[in-house]
Amino acid sequence: MAPKEIQSESHSYDIVLVGGGSAGITTAAHLVKQLRKEKPNARILIIDPAENHYYQPIWTLVGAGVYPKEVSTRKERDLIPSGVIWLQEAVSEFIPHMNEVRTKQGARVSYRYLVVCTGLKLDWEKIPGLAESVGKNGVCSNYSYETVESTWKNIREFTGGTAIFTQPLPPIKCGGAPQKIMYLADSYFRTSGVRKKSDVVFCSAAGTIFSVKKYADTLNKVLQRKEIVTRYKHNLTALRTDVKEAVFKNLDTNEEVIMHYDMIHVTPPQSPCDFVRNSPLANKEGWVEVDKEKLQHVRYPNVFALGDASNLPTSKTGAAVRKQASVVAQNLVAEMKKQPLTSTYNGYTSCPLVTGYNSLVMAEFDYDQNPAETFPIDQSKERYSMYLVKKYVLPRLYWQFMLKGRA
Repeated sequence: MAPKEIQSESHSYDIVLVGGGSAGITTAAHLVKQLRKEKPNARILIIDPAENHYYQPIWTLVGAGVYPKEVSTRKERDLIPSGVIWLQEAVSEFIPHMNEVRTKQGARVSYRYLVVCTGLKLDWEKIPGLAESVGKNGVCSNYSYETVESTWKNIREFTGGTAIFTQPLPPIKCGGAPQKIMYLADSYFRTSGVRKKSDVVFCSAAGTIFSVKKYADTLNKVLQRKEIVTRYKHNLTALRTDVKEAVFKNLDTNEEVIMHYDMIHVTPPQSPCDFVRNSPLANKEGWVEVDKEKLQHVRYPNVFALGDASNLPTSKTGAAVRKQASVVAQNLVAEMKKQPLTSTYNGYTSCPLVTGYNSLVMAEFDYDQNPAETFPIDQSKERYSMYLVKKYVLPRLYWQFMLKGRA
């Protein structure tokens, strides 16, 4: 059944979810199930302007030529849970003291309970030279549907020289993603015969390859085996595309470092959406301020948040959303019933670290950086089986189970 769509005017709902990405759809599906018996007539609304919905984790494999980009997308209207109404507009303002959300198109939507799951924004323009050059002249990025094919084109057509892969200051979606495409590119360069006349360089604003030591130990061996040059505490600040130069700031010395590139994969800086940052719901960094275990807002008890828009101190991944969504749904329903909030989130997140076309390190960990592994094996080892999970199992889990509130 297609979702009911509404026009711009005043409306009132029991629950409003702002954002129809992974977090919004998954949480809505859980809420429908939670409320089916106790409040089957609850009015639930998702507000999101998007026409299409993207499974972004697969863009690593798209950028490496494994899949066409079309496998990553579905129509948004086909994913809205049955019984949930969809307002296809863009939110402009939160007014929590009035329990109201306003849209750019003029709708004024009131709610009893609000779930903020807007994701974050990509700040291409914060790096001079990037926005106008991505997809051209050796510059590429996996970080959008429009640019992901440029990565595979650059990898496929690379004939040697210097290939740079960047990682900006946090926060970013999936902290491991900038290095995954680098490992795949290295593997392809070896197959195509150009690796011996190439330098592969990882320039990261972080101080280490990964935050969890168990997995970092393996990744450092991968870097050594693949002879990848690392430049930690190097943050990309500009591109001089006419001469193919990347400008970095050394975060230890504050000095400017200029590097030539023949190909550069850029992970753009990322930040809260402006209407979130400028709202009463945000903390001083601009993220929605919630209790890290209950996912309930610290000042507005009828507001919850999850996913990339929240201030939760864990990696911003789809795997984290999968765990957070059920906690939000259970606690929101408990709040509706004036009962204690008993469901808790421990910071679980996962980062499937692809290290080649047939190997992967399945990193899973919690708030305290302790491994929280699913399989009865040592997941810090590179494994073909885990690569198959990434390639075949996780996409099906996403479309058929997670977004339907089944996982």
